[in-house]
Amino acid sequence: MDQQPDEPFAGGGTETPGEAERLAVPTLAEDLLLLLFQPDSGLQAGTGTIAGENTLFYTLAGAVLADLALGDHVRTDTGSGGTTRVQAIEGRPPSDDILRSAWDYLSEKPRGVQTMLAAIGPTLRSPLLDRLVERGDIRRESRKALGLFTTTVLQDGGSGRRSRLLEDVRDVLVEGAEPQPRVAALAALLSGSGTLPQFHPEIPWTTPVINRAKELEHGNWGAGAAAEAVARTVTATIVNNVVIAATVLPQN
Repeated sequence: MDQQPDEPFAGGGTETPGEAERLAVPTLAEDLLLLLFQPDSGLQAGTGTIAGENTLFYTLAGAVLADLALGDHVRTDTGSGGTTRVQAIEGRPPSDDILRSAWDYLSEKPRGVQTMLAAIGPTLRSPLLDRLVERGDIRRESRKALGLFTTTVLQDGGSGRRSRLLEDVRDVLVEGAEPQPRVAALAALLSGSGTLPQFHPEIPWTTPVINRAKELEHGNWGAGAAAEAVARTVTATIVNNVVIAATVLPQN
């Protein structure tokens, strides 16, 4: 399995002077991390945790690659042995710093999806969480534990953005609404990461919901997504690799 990066990835956490512009539009990975934040699930009252921490970097990396695909910044091809590779589309770099770091790494040469997940994933959590804090979606506080140790806790920032994202995903999975591409990708990544059951009862863990989520994983986004056929196919390939990474690789 093509898992380990063949060259070091040096991106993910570097900030640039264009920070204000960067924060104008959240990336798919930011939206995913915000959804994975579970308010009131922490050990201390009013605090939360991030669902799926054990495989989080695979999931966030999948969101970065899916975002690049939805923006027509990357495409897939077939490498030696029939493996699926991701390659940057020349002349189409993204403006976002984190997406650009991943695109730059791909622009050196096409790389296997598992290679990309393993290369870019470990550096993503911190800068993405910083962005959510900067936006006011999540609050980060230092507290004393047992009166001795200082710990950092996460709290709902009160922006309402997580609730809106969750409602969008719920409408697609529960109500059968035809999804926008970003919402379809979010739902597919949540399902592929294995974290969807943790959203019960807001998103009921039922057979129809499971089946709908699997359809989205496989790229069945509905007639309205016909214009995004290439991005849909690329995203489905990425999500399938996230499933492998999140379920098989940790056991090894």
